[in-house]
Amino acid sequence: MKTAVVLFTRDLRVRDNPALAAACANAEQVVPLFVLDPALGELSGNRVRFLHQSLADLRASLREKGGDLVIRMGDPVREAIELARSVDAEGIGMAADVSRYARRREQRLAEECERHRMSLKLFPGLTVVDPGALRPGGGGSAYRVFSPYHRSWRAATWRDEVATPTKITLPPGVAPGRLPEPPAGESPDAADGGETEARRLFASWLRHIGPYPELHDDMAADGTSRLSPYLRFGCLSPLELANAAIKQEAEEYARQLCWRDFYYQVALTMPKLSTEPIRPSGDTEWRDDTDALRHWQDGTTGVPIVDAGMRQLRAEGWMHNRARLITAAFLTKHLGVDWRPGVQWFFRWLLDGDVPNNSGNWQWVAGTGNDTRPYRKFNPIRQAQRFDAEGVYVRRYVPELKGVEGGAVHQPWRLPDEVRRGLDYPGPLESHRDEAVWLRP
Repeated sequence: MKTAVVLFTRDLRVRDNPALAAACANAEQVVPLFVLDPALGELSGNRVRFLHQSLADLRASLREKGGDLVIRMGDPVREAIELARSVDAEGIGMAADVSRYARRREQRLAEECERHRMSLKLFPGLTVVDPGALRPGGGGSAYRVFSPYHRSWRAATWRDEVATPTKITLPPGVAPGRLPEPPAGESPDAADGGETEARRLFASWLRHIGPYPELHDDMAADGTSRLSPYLRFGCLSPLELANAAIKQEAEEYARQLCWRDFYYQVALTMPKLSTEPIRPSGDTEWRDDTDALRHWQDGTTGVPIVDAGMRQLRAEGWMHNRARLITAAFLTKHLGVDWRPGVQWFFRWLLDGDVPNNSGNWQWVAGTGNDTRPYRKFNPIRQAQRFDAEGVYVRRYVPELKGVEGGAVHQPWRLPDEVRRGLDYPGPLESHRDEAVWLRP
């Protein structure tokens, strides 16, 4: 093949990138392309910033190998076809994805490639195991329960990691295009994007992965990898991460990567995962309470562990996984508010926000999703006492409570009146003061 185009989407890396590796192995000239789609630009200021940083880093890596990242703006299908025709490319390669938007894009691109007599090849790379590769017995299209999926996932033969291209040759005369400066984003303490930063964190994480089973729920210790944003944008290969975890016998961490794959295979068969319940029988009569929703969003519910999580979300564009469970359960199970506004609020702020994992986990907590117990409730006070016993996590994100010592910080309404009046911290929402069970120690 003389020339091929690689359309990058959520695989912003040069290491273990099957689409890029195949193009470099089979074509004399390769055009790495990313199209800034205005339709997606307003979804999240945090993710747009992270994306632009990741693109700048990818461009630098490609230039080191003699190539470049060609930037265009507009409809990805139209721009990819136009560029491919301008360089007489014989084919386009890209990573397969599972969201409704991504699959429509793939279908449209396939139709246009056929019309212009080009080939389109989709590659793996966004997950450890391809979303459609594992099927349950009995003819089901996707696993609905995690445990059998995990057994099948661990028993599967995974693809081999592909080599990083050593040289990339662009066709002559291709204008690279200007990459806009990263916008400010909304979260002041958000992580920086890019494969270089991902690999730095990856190397550091592998040195500290041993205590993960004991620390991953310790909210004060912050003993998780924080690699999820880099997986979401493909700055890091999930296969490489899973292989490294298993090599170090970190099975518990590999299990978390399996959960990620689990929701990708669910999303493949549930295109409306963000808006329609998987288990309608688990849905309920949700309360229409805009005031309660606003307090939850602002981190002013008066329940410190909930407020700490919601404030971490705004400050960092990220939230500890245990805090995600607690805050989501508080909105749905205690405030009785529909899970869908919660999905959208997390989408606005999370660097790692994607359809499969954000929506899938929200449905799990709300009792409408896969492998869930509809009547499960997370008692926020007991969760706080168990996973933030001394209140370190709460005081980190709720400065009004910094003067409260130890675990007393989790129930400030029980402090002496003279102490409580000086805290400038709200009491529990009126709609929740009758929940005596979870207000008790």
